[in-house]
Amino acid sequence: MKKLVAEFIGTLWLVLGGCGSAVLAAGFPELGIGFVGVSFAFGLTVLTMAYAIGHISGCHLNPAVTVGLWIGGRFESKDVLGYIIAQVLGGLAGASILYLIATGKAGVELGGFAANGYGEASPGGYNLTSALITEVVMTFMFLTIILGSTYPKSPAGFAGIAIGLALVLIHLISIPVTNTSVNPARSTSQAIFAGGIYLQQLWLFWIAPIVGAVLAGIVYKYLSPNE
Repeated sequence: MKKLVAEFIGTLWLVLGGCGSAVLAAGFPELGIGFVGVSFAFGLTVLTMAYAIGHISGCHLNPAVTVGLWIGGRFESKDVLGYIIAQVLGGLAGASILYLIATGKAGVELGGFAANGYGEASPGGYNLTSALITEVVMTFMFLTIILGSTYPKSPAGFAGIAIGLALVLIHLISIPVTNTSVNPARSTSQAIFAGGIYLQQLWLFWIAPIVGAVLAGIVYKYLSPNE
């Protein structure tokens, strides 16, 4: 149970910190943090949680990460469903807190609420094919970095830094395309509040990250040195 609570809190922080920076600070007049700031905000949430709860739950914070680690032989199948439920609930809690904060300003328009999308819901107007390729490839690379940096023979203590910076880079590349998901729990939490087209397109942000994670798990399992 402690592991599930840790995943709940960690995913709450990821959504509140990452999506919160996008909703509250990205477009702030003159002092807005922009794409670069949002990218670093997402990376920092993972980096900080890696050292806060990594020793408790492994700090997945993401159903795709959980599935990728399972496929890669680094996570037990009996814990997969529980982790995913905890992550989705944590994401919803983070989005709920963000909604309460964001609606505390008179005349506020939430718009897409940092939700993910393609076509007319894409920040840059990118189509379904672009979004699909982006999410699969970005999640594949994310899981490859996670699997590599947490390998038992990798330098100890630096995995959180590598993983956090990887998420920064992923956001720098893909925010214009899909608003960056690589995380079905993060996408679900925002789509529920944004509604409309974002909820209709949510399926892609479950399928594509999971596919990318599965491929990474298979490839890294092949690449890993035999014990």
